[in-house]
Amino acid sequence: MNDLPAPVPFLDLLRIEELDQNLYRGRCHAGAPLRAFGGQVAAQALTAGGHTVDPERTVHSLHGYFLRPGDPARPIVYQVERLRDGRSYATRRVTAVQGGEAIFVFSASFKRPEPAAGERQRTMPPVPGPEELEDAFAVWAATSPEDFATTTGFHSLEMRFVPADAPGLPPEPAGVPQQFVWMRTGTPLPADDPLVHACALTYLSDLTLAPTTALHLQKPRFQRSEPNQVALASLDHAMWFHRPFRADEWVLYAQRSPSASDGRGLALGEFYDRDGVLIASAVQEALLRELRSPSG
Repeated sequence: MNDLPAPVPFLDLLRIEELDQNLYRGRCHAGAPLRAFGGQVAAQALTAGGHTVDPERTVHSLHGYFLRPGDPARPIVYQVERLRDGRSYATRRVTAVQGGEAIFVFSASFKRPEPAAGERQRTMPPVPGPEELEDAFAVWAATSPEDFATTTGFHSLEMRFVPADAPGLPPEPAGVPQQFVWMRTGTPLPADDPLVHACALTYLSDLTLAPTTALHLQKPRFQRSEPNQVALASLDHAMWFHRPFRADEWVLYAQRSPSASDGRGLALGEFYDRDGVLIASAVQEALLRELRSPSG
């Protein structure tokens, strides 16, 4: 098994520079060859929008559209619009611009905490804990060392895939592939900054959600050595944050894909902490096209 590089500080992936009021600049690593990782673009957009909001208000939802692939070799400028500041809620729109063109548009809503009227949630499946599972990046480094070496940004986190035959997994409905992955940042995050943890979870949420739509065609990138069978790209992404959490502690990402058609796939995800608390939900639509063989 290959030795893994030491993780770089995860906070470096969220760092942006303030250029002027409501104007920020950042850089994103590649998620695929010559394409900036969409989860980092969304996380930096949330960082930019969150910097213009009263810290007492925490993000509770975000919605984004990926318009063009970002270039990881060039900086990205984030333009923030302050759409609303009400007594309880605040709304921000962020446009990520590169080369004079919008590559990502994003809106986020923030609110002040308030007492719950009566809480409920779906129960987390009793899956094996992360300590019992293989390190996904160690497996990836061993099976696809060249691919692994080109994606240094992912070295700032940890992942453990739950095997499909693990005890406790709910049965997979016909036509609805599913996967369960433990995740966390590879380095500690500030304990007293909910925005940082929300941005980190936004980054994590984009790692395996689109690949869930293609599980009927191929294994996720981190678990296979064979070439891609499909073209995958995030089209839009939405998240809802339900309860406080820490992204530098293990969270379970329960994902399923109820539909694939018309060159698109839909995936739903739920995040749980180690105590089984549902902390966030995510939905993503992805471009999903089978690749033709060179002779096809």
